[in-house]
Amino acid sequence: MSSCSSPCSRSAVVNRLRVAGCVFAEEEARLLISAARTPSELATMVDRRVGGLPLEVVLGWAEFRGLRIAVDPGVFVPRQRSRFLAEQAVSLARPGAVVVDLCCGSGALGAAVAAALGRVELYAADIDPVAVRCARRNIAAAGGRAYVGDLYSSLPATVAGRVDILIVNAPYVPTGAIELMPAEAREHEPQVALDGGPEGLDVQRRVIATAPLWLAPGGHLLIETGEHQAPRTVEAMAESGLVPRVVGSEESNATVVIGTGPALQRGAESGVPA
Repeated sequence: MSSCSSPCSRSAVVNRLRVAGCVFAEEEARLLISAARTPSELATMVDRRVGGLPLEVVLGWAEFRGLRIAVDPGVFVPRQRSRFLAEQAVSLARPGAVVVDLCCGSGALGAAVAAALGRVELYAADIDPVAVRCARRNIAAAGGRAYVGDLYSSLPATVAGRVDILIVNAPYVPTGAIELMPAEAREHEPQVALDGGPEGLDVQRRVIATAPLWLAPGGHLLIETGEHQAPRTVEAMAESGLVPRVVGSEESNATVVIGTGPALQRGAESGVPA
């Protein structure tokens, strides 16, 4: 529906959202009104949003790089800054690449990379079964498969040593900073998707330590992190034998550390001992 009669008129919806502190009240009102099928449904959706539920959960989806990503209650909402992470992955990948979206949440990153490349061998994993159920819906069109498990533990063993693009948005908020996050994130998104430990680097370090076992020769590990955390992420990658570099986007307020694995030695490529 495109409009709703009073008391659910557009102006009334905008006013309620604005009073509740929604910064983009006009745009949110437009999306809610477009999504609601009846005035009663619109009223319920506005009540849920005013009550603090993330807009994407109220709508049931988030826009991410031109895709409509399903977002279920209790699932980490894909951030727009993470588009930069997806863009970096796309720039390094090729059609047919083996792509793993680790700590996948809704699977938005894997879905975006697959959509951009047209054809990939896509895997995703997350420790949260609710997130994995959501991710399966979002990566199904790309033929992707999603698994429940702690980091690499649930991935098929046949993927080890074959991953061209390992894309990771692991939790990187320091434990002490979680209380400073917006209430809609603190109260409605799983703690496991936010809390990165005392420095925000606990999960990242675990990902990096094992990444060389999963990367193909010359494969890339891409991790979103905080700008101030990037030097320690770089250090961890170098210690694991990856060649790190930092890329950032002021426009997206995003920082990504990319670690590249060693390519096959010339002798190994030809089957001749080095």
